[in-house]
Amino acid sequence: MRTHQQTTLKGSVALSGIGVHSGNPVEITLRPAPANHGIAFLRTGVSTGNDRIIKAHHACVSATELCTVIGDVETGAVATIEHLMSAFYGLGVDNALVEIDGPEMPILDGSARPFVEAIDTVGLAACGAPKRWIKVLRPVRIEIGRAFAELRPIDRGFRLDVEIDFESPVIGRSRKAMDLTPAAYRREIAGARTFGMMRDVERYWKAGFALGASLDNTVAVGETAVVNPEGLRFPDEFVRHKFLDAVGDLALAGLPIQGGYRSYCGGHRMNVGVLSALFSDRANYAIVEAQAPRREGALAELGANLGLAAFAGDL
Repeated sequence: MRTHQQTTLKGSVALSGIGVHSGNPVEITLRPAPANHGIAFLRTGVSTGNDRIIKAHHACVSATELCTVIGDVETGAVATIEHLMSAFYGLGVDNALVEIDGPEMPILDGSARPFVEAIDTVGLAACGAPKRWIKVLRPVRIEIGRAFAELRPIDRGFRLDVEIDFESPVIGRSRKAMDLTPAAYRREIAGARTFGMMRDVERYWKAGFALGASLDNTVAVGETAVVNPEGLRFPDEFVRHKFLDAVGDLALAGLPIQGGYRSYCGGHRMNVGVLSALFSDRANYAIVEAQAPRREGALAELGANLGLAAFAGDL
């Protein structure tokens, strides 16, 4: 794959499951999309009878309580998009159309791994257009109580530094920092599952949340231990999942980010909020476009001069 070009899926792939909050069955199909399309959701099954396309963009976010929601209930919304968006960003997928027949994404096993595996079954294809990034030029920061989230300039790539600090002795305080690459994402982040406190379950149910949560898709945290019989996938699975969520929410920038992200006691609200802060002033960022590597250009020119254009792809 040429890293200076935008990517999409090579083919379509379908998944099905239940929504972790609604408990309702849902089917989705991930489809290829052309260059500069970005990620968008085609919401079908809307009560008005009109299908709706919703861009995966921070400006389209309508709720951030316990999950990230884009669109609105009246004309069509999609909830709990963060795990799929995280998989797209983590693997470097720039363009895709997600067809979904209900108001909430399937939770599957509670991590991004099933989405990664689905994408791997079809693979990625270059779109033939240069990749673009949002380059952070000036630091931006938001605070809510003791929590904060910030974006700052760095020379290259995207580095996340996520810290959690829970009163629960089972979760406690931990921190995960790393540069985001497809290899690191697969190895370190994709398999980390969502989690919740057993003591909060009844309150969530009364508020209409967690109706589809189970030990098959959620790490249940008791007073002194994890309830799931298999235990944790990583010793620090809790902070890794918060890292996963942050990647998915920050994907709502609309383009990959060149910059550093740091959060303490953050969540969906903070992740989306720092994007709003970034885009509130045009001086905070620039959109940059990848240039084809010089070596590739030089080889192509050499091939043309030697009359070997038909073999350029093998040079």
